[in-house]
Amino acid sequence: MKTLGILVFCLLCSLSSQAGNRWTINPDGSISWIVKENVPHSDHIEMSGLKVSTVLRYGVEADGTFSLNRSVVWPMLRTIPNNTHASLTRRFAWNIPEMITVNGQTLSGEQVEKISLNGLMTVQSNFNLSRSNKLELTRIIFPSVANPAVCEKYVLRNTGKNNLVIEIPESRSVIKTEASKGVDGSYRLIAQIIGQKAQTIKPGEEISFAVVFAGYKPDESEIKFDIDKELESRKELIAGYWDNLILETPDPVLNTMFAFAKIRGTESIYDTKGGLMHGPGGESYYAAIWANDQAEYIGPFFPYLGNETGNKASLNAYKLFAPFMNDRYEKIPSSIIAEGTDTWGGAGDRGDAAMVAYGAARYALARGCRQEAEELWPLIEWCLEYCHRNLNEGGVVASDADELEGRFPAGKANLCTSSLYYDALISAVYLGKDLKKSSSQLAKYGNEAKALRKAIDRYFAGPVEGFNTYQYYEGNDVLRSWICIPLTVGIFDRKEATIKALFSPRLWTENGLLTQAGSETFWDRSTLYALRGVYAAGETEKATEYLKFYSTQRLLGNHVPYAIEAWPEGSQRHLSAESGLYCRIVTEGMFGIRPTGLRSFTFTPRLPKEWNEMALRKIKAFQSDFDIEVVRSGEKYKVKVSSPDQNKVYFNKTIKEGTTIPIVIR
Repeated sequence: MKTLGILVFCLLCSLSSQAGNRWTINPDGSISWIVKENVPHSDHIEMSGLKVSTVLRYGVEADGTFSLNRSVVWPMLRTIPNNTHASLTRRFAWNIPEMITVNGQTLSGEQVEKISLNGLMTVQSNFNLSRSNKLELTRIIFPSVANPAVCEKYVLRNTGKNNLVIEIPESRSVIKTEASKGVDGSYRLIAQIIGQKAQTIKPGEEISFAVVFAGYKPDESEIKFDIDKELESRKELIAGYWDNLILETPDPVLNTMFAFAKIRGTESIYDTKGGLMHGPGGESYYAAIWANDQAEYIGPFFPYLGNETGNKASLNAYKLFAPFMNDRYEKIPSSIIAEGTDTWGGAGDRGDAAMVAYGAARYALARGCRQEAEELWPLIEWCLEYCHRNLNEGGVVASDADELEGRFPAGKANLCTSSLYYDALISAVYLGKDLKKSSSQLAKYGNEAKALRKAIDRYFAGPVEGFNTYQYYEGNDVLRSWICIPLTVGIFDRKEATIKALFSPRLWTENGLLTQAGSETFWDRSTLYALRGVYAAGETEKATEYLKFYSTQRLLGNHVPYAIEAWPEGSQRHLSAESGLYCRIVTEGMFGIRPTGLRSFTFTPRLPKEWNEMALRKIKAFQSDFDIEVVRSGEKYKVKVSSPDQNKVYFNKTIKEGTTIPIVIR
């Protein structure tokens, strides 16, 4: 009854949240805030390209005007000291409309009508200049795909009855940074209006111009920007994300949140001197990789999307860790920073080898490329051996900390590290078989996995706050969100008590899971892992209701449209890898995909009772392109796995709920 009550409470909260959503979903997949009331309101969103990232702090003031402060980050303009946070960052608060004159007067009196997001920010406003003179302004704001610039296109349309004389100024601001504070000397930051003109426009006519915020090294030539080409490139990039790995369910919120997660998860990749590097972002973490964010969280996802840049960045991340293998089996760094030229390991051993082994093995399997798998095999072997050598007297992996780096206690051995090591051993057996590795080595990994699974239960299992779940570390007597980890790696021994604990009022809040019961801190990553794990454990209805609640909050609430890092730390930054974790709720949770070879996988579809069908289309993993369709048929499911053109059908049968299906891609 207690669990039922919590579920009803969550459902009511979800319905209440949806009734009061600030944003709505449009037919084209974008979301919009129709600005009618509930102002002032402000928010922030991050968008990225290969050479730039921007956090837009925007809002609508009480008088209806739009406010915008652009924080622009140039990851490859390195500052001194050249550490983790040494990406040149500046804020620009230019109010462009105030620089425009209409009929000789400063343009003023803005009333924002609508703000839309779809990988671009589009702001539509009206100016009632007089009873007969009216003007519509559309702003489109986005990062350049390949150039070190944030771009803005402005379109002015005469919606009144009289001609309007529009004057667009020529404006150019140049900042030359202090040479002693730049790795490459003084950088040039150029903010300019492109498209100066003075023109009369008739009713129904429009004119446009551009604003660009660009940054250059001393030896780089200034780029001549074509705003329409830049805009088209950004649109094509987003279309590429949205046209692959497509989620189709009866729930538009889940479909749309998944589509948006592909944007944020994939756009945050930077073209550094160390190769393509996926970065978390958040005005802090660029041109660098981490064993958790890149190796563990998002690396295993990219093969499913099939994005070439994402796959290259993932492979590069694992390759960047490889040089730190050593015969003494000393720990690898937690992060490789400054475009691959330096490292960071300030929290000691966070379980980084387990993170890398887990991610690299899953990536190699899902990628399905034998050459890449052979290249990564020595790294996987080394990381597994490192973990094995660090087993404590209880048979679990000792580590100094976990991915929260001491923010919360993790003891001398934590549940997360050992669970990741367990999954990595399982994946290594699958991968090793396809790579024809020695049977004795693979048998050793298999035996170690069996022993570790028993040790995990023996060492960590126990009552915590009345729930017979897991102590996150020895002596832990307060519920922790990371008790969800075993569910994500196929350990379901204590699933009932663990799920009850996760969704109890001690951990679950309107913002997902608290990191620790009794605190106010939440990190989305644990909520995203938990939802994936609850699906994997077969609790489909519960997982779906909580996923719907979470997705509605993040997509349509007051801080949109992506998964966030944490609160209060970082002010709920849109770190990128968390969006990859959201996508994995669908691929590995809802559809239950588990790679078992370079061309094979198992999957266990979890179709909620309120849905008659669901599909995941254009899956690019295993060097293939295929769809998974699930349709309710009485108490059973009709399941079909086929190529999008239906020329290849790998599976087409009716199954019982909970059946795990093996698939071999030929």
